[in-house]
Amino acid sequence: MNAFLPADILFPEVESMEKWAVIACDQFTSDPAYWDRVRKNAEGAPSTINLILPEAELGTEKEAEHTALINATMADYLKKNIFKTYPNALVYIERTLENGSVRPGLVGMVDLDAYDFSTGSTSAIRATERTVIERIPPRMRVRRDAPIELPHILMLCDDHDKVLIEPIAKNKDKLTKLYDFELMEGGNHIVGYLVDGAEAEAFNARLSEYSANVGKKYEGLNGVPMVFAVGDGNHSLATAKSCYEELKAQHPGEDLSNHPARFALVELESIHDDAQVFEPIHRVIVKCDPKALLAALEKEACAEGGFEVKWYIGEESGTVYLDKAKSQLAVGVLQGFLDAYLKENEGEIDYIHDDDALIGLAKQDNAIGFLLPAMEKSQLFRGVIADGILPRKTFSMGHSREKRYYLEGRKIK
Repeated sequence: MNAFLPADILFPEVESMEKWAVIACDQFTSDPAYWDRVRKNAEGAPSTINLILPEAELGTEKEAEHTALINATMADYLKKNIFKTYPNALVYIERTLENGSVRPGLVGMVDLDAYDFSTGSTSAIRATERTVIERIPPRMRVRRDAPIELPHILMLCDDHDKVLIEPIAKNKDKLTKLYDFELMEGGNHIVGYLVDGAEAEAFNARLSEYSANVGKKYEGLNGVPMVFAVGDGNHSLATAKSCYEELKAQHPGEDLSNHPARFALVELESIHDDAQVFEPIHRVIVKCDPKALLAALEKEACAEGGFEVKWYIGEESGTVYLDKAKSQLAVGVLQGFLDAYLKENEGEIDYIHDDDALIGLAKQDNAIGFLLPAMEKSQLFRGVIADGILPRKTFSMGHSREKRYYLEGRKIK
């Protein structure tokens, strides 16, 4: 069985898709006004804002209030039959981004038995970032008794030959269009098409071949093929996994192989699509002795022929060559050094997306900035397979408003 499968997908039959679809709950965490606008915009209409708990509301009085209402609202929506079920189906998506490019994706479900979020996992589906266990319980409180799930998880495949999703894109005019609208709050345009029957079967066949061959390009790196990487929403997928493991522990000896909780709905995307851009996240260290830090880095983590990384101290700048033997990625070498150095020395680290902002911050007293290269797409799978997990803040996949919006659902009870 493939690790990614067609699902019985729930799709809302509502008057306003714009009010229905809201952005991933882990966005705009420091901007509660964003979520207040979303609630006001969707007031009185069926909306996924009533089915999720924004992280901006964690630890506030709204958390308990909204958590209590979520599952009741899900049950109410099911009772009112606002969903139509598309059995054994996938949904092909085209999402327009801020720069006008179009990012394709495919909604289906993943097998949680093929996913392990622990560091050093050798499962077919792996996390790209370290999972913060403390972030899982609040999500479990929502999912544990929820009758349906709505995904904001973005799963990545290493489909260099573009054999998985692209054939569906070429035939989209023959597919049934499910939706075509503008997402709220500047999310831009989205179109979705139903993929079922022969098209879904053909995709499954292509996926089987991809899964069998994807590991060949990484032979010698732990020796265990990695089929998919979690791009966004790892903590949501980890929550689904934790709830499934909890269910198994509560029903020892029972066959749960066909239980809906074994699976989780996700959107699959290819790292090799032209619209998929990996942007580097730079490092600035403040309140430190910048020259001492640089000297220690050159002594402990550099080697001839290493990764080329620019540094900035005030008006000075230069280049270090980070030892490739220490990690598959430049950011891995640098972050490993900084983690150890800052345990023993003064300094505070911050993560900066913009090149000019990094250079500007490095001009302040007692600061040093490192301008990291963008991670090549081919390095994502290689880095996770070889190092077990990527360093935190390795790369960014697009801007906040380009994250997945909640649209499709699936019964998990």
